[in-house]
Parts: sequence; structure tokens; C-alpha cells
Amino acid sequence: MINQFRKLSPINLLLLLAYTFFMRMAIFYEMPPQLNFDFLEPFARLLINIDLDNAFSPQTNIFFAAVLVFIQALIFNRVVNNHNLLSKPSFLPALMFISGTSLFMPFMVLSPALIGNFFIIWIIDKLLKLGKSANSITTVFDIGMIIALGTLIYFPFMAMMLMIFLALLLFRSFNWREWVAGLIGFITVFFFLGVFYYWKDNLSSFYQIWKPLGNKFPSVFKINYNDYLVLIPVAIIIILASLQLRENFFRSFISTRKGFQLLFFMFIVAGASFYLKPDFRIWHFLLCVPPGAVLLAYYFSNAKKRWFYETLFLLFVLSVQYFLFV
Repeated sequence: MINQFRKLSPINLLLLLAYTFFMRMAIFYEMPPQLNFDFLEPFARLLINIDLDNAFSPQTNIFFAAVLVFIQALIFNRVVNNHNLLSKPSFLPALMFISGTSLFMPFMVLSPALIGNFFIIWIIDKLLKLGKSANSITTVFDIGMIIALGTLIYFPFMAMMLMIFLALLLFRSFNWREWVAGLIGFITVFFFLGVFYYWKDNLSSFYQIWKPLGNKFPSVFKINYNDYLVLIPVAIIIILASLQLRENFFRSFISTRKGFQLLFFMFIVAGASFYLKPDFRIWHFLLCVPPGAVLLAYYFSNAKKRWFYETLFLLFVLSVQYFLFV
């Protein structure tokens, strides 16, 4: 299967679509009685009043979630190939993206984090362009606005602001205008939101938006480790990919090396940002899937022993299905 997706064959589009729904067999088999979909953060509903909590039946919710994942996978695949992050263009990034979004049942329903992945992919594309642009002020400003729009949908998305500064450190020599441009882009969106709150005579509620920024990072976690055994094969692949990346690191293009460093930091920031949402759900970690999927794809793109990597991927898929059904 991996060999098939190493090629840019049109037939892979159909295979990816089939794989998307195959990985969701468990949730279609054991359909939840009710699913809620909070499209926007409460503070943004004053601006856009869309109530989708009970707009979809569970079947429709899961179906549209699968379609969105498939679309995201194709866009993500194009971004990774355009920036030459792997040894050669392939459909492996899309395959790994779909695999990552199928690890847990909560990943398979409509959620703000799922919508936020459109913005994550968009940001990855723009951040990787910073090193190729003579004047990146406009690009950084756009990224700031994209992060602000993502924050309207899911508040922890705000943590992506750190990625602007990390990307500038990696790709650009210091220019204070570029550092300020991202902040201005972010503030622009919330400035207009604040004006709208003022217009509605509800400015006190606008100040409440920022309360989660004062949350302390939790020191105690309640974790049922049996729920996360499915991550063992993922961890094995990530370790193998890291070893392979380390071996090829200094033989890669400088832009590729910096790109992987950027994605590593994005993975950490996306995962750690859960503390901005006191009542966060496990689907929050969908934000980690795009940067993580690149590393998984890197391993399968460069692995040499076909019997080993094909068996490893098969065991990964079977383990995911087993833990979803069990």
C-alpha cells in the first residue's frame, strides 16, 4: 500500500477516499446517539450567529467530517509537495494525514479543531514561504489575520502566534517591522470585533475573552493510559522517522531542514495550547496532525526495506481499527 502512495497516480485519489471511510468504520458501526457541533467560540457568536449544535444528525455529522478530512488531506498533500519536504512528490502526506485524523473516535466528528486544521495547513504554507520571499511583511501580516480568524473558531488557536516569531527566527534576519506585522494582523481582526462589541453596548463581555490567557499550565493530569495504547505504533514510526531524519539532516537542503524544525515546534505548540481551554476535549489534538503527518510521511518516503515498512503500516492500521472497535 505504501508503494502505491509513493506515486502521484490519479487512482490514489479514489484509494484515499476509500481509505478515509474505511478508517471510520468503527464510528459508523457504533453511531453516537447525538453529536453537537460548536462552530464558533461563544464570544464570536455575537458577530456571526450560526447555531449548528443540532443542525446535523450523527450520520450527517460524521459523513461531513470525513469529507472535510479528505479535502484537507489533498490540500495538505499539495502544500508538502510544493515545498519539497519529502524526497519526492507523492500521496504519502495525504495518507498519513488521514491516518492521523482516524486515531480516536472524537477525531472523526465535526469539531472546531477539525475546522481549524484548514487554517493550520494555510499557515504552514505561508510560514514555509518566508524564507523564499524578499519582503515578507505582507505574508506575516496575513498569517496574523489567519490566526485571529482561527481563534474566533477555537480559542487555543491563538497559541499559533508563537509560530510567527519562531519562523522569523528560523527563516529571516531580524527586522522589527516583520515581528510587528504579525501582531498588527492579529489585532486588526479583534479590533473590529471589539468595535462590534462596543456598538452592541457589550464591551465588558469583550474583556472576558482574554481570561483564559491567565490560566496556569496544569501540573496534574488524569489519564487513562489504556485509551492511548493506539499511539504506540505511532511513536515507533516517529522514532524511526527521527532517526532517518537525523541521518539525512545535513544532506538535505537548508530550507528543508528549517521546515522540519518549524513543524516540530508547531507540533509542540499545538499540543500544549490545550491549557487555553479549561474544558478542552481530546479532539483538540487534531491540531497536531498536520505537522506530525509530515514526519510520518518522511519515514515511509525514505524507508528502504519494503517488507518492513509495508508490514509496519499494516500493523498500524490494524491496531487503530482494533482499539476503535474495542
